[in-house]
Amino acid sequence: MKIEDLKIEYDKLQMQYGAKELDSIYNGGCEKNPDICFVFMNPTGKNIASAKSWKGRKSPWLGTKNIWKLFYQVHLLSEEVFHEIQKRKPNEWDYAFCDFVYDEITNKKLFITNLGKCTQVDARPLSDDVLKQYLALLFQEIDIIKPKVIITFGNQVSSIILNKKISVSENRRVCHKLKINKHTYNVYPVYYPVGNGIFNMDKAIEDINWIVENEIGNKKYLE
Repeated sequence: MKIEDLKIEYDKLQMQYGAKELDSIYNGGCEKNPDICFVFMNPTGKNIASAKSWKGRKSPWLGTKNIWKLFYQVHLLSEEVFHEIQKRKPNEWDYAFCDFVYDEITNKKLFITNLGKCTQVDARPLSDDVLKQYLALLFQEIDIIKPKVIITFGNQVSSIILNKKISVSENRRVCHKLKINKHTYNVYPVYYPVGNGIFNMDKAIEDINWIVENEIGNKKYLE
């Protein structure tokens, strides 16, 4: 199975749980053994690729600014790309620039996805029941790309993926094991760094820097 094969299922769930006038947002980045797989919650209509008229890639955070500050501050985004992102308005993200940004993500060996792919018009919270509808598909994504490390953002996403109650404040830099088929992955819950979680951006940066240094920098890769 390939990543592309999952889009049909995501689109079915969009019609069931997302805004009917918007498209699913899928994922993007390195699809072959990335160093880190970042798992966020769910997309919103602020992503310019969610418009049905959009014919380019439908990857997370296109046309937005704040999340790219996080990637830049943990040295996973070049200064050139970061400054170009910051000076562009949403309507100035054309297809070529979106590919340019995700070429950078791919070259850095990163993969960005959401647990839920159902795009909402705004940042309304989704129930656990809705997000759990995507869990098996997310595990298929992970099984296809086989990342070395997984970073899950926020209590809700971390708890659903790990199938146990997770409070990020009590699990900073704590490694949890996640077994999918024959592979076991190291999963680190991290504070959600945007939206209502913007005040936790510094803590998220601290923890991601620690994870990169200890899991990636020291080559403590998974088998």
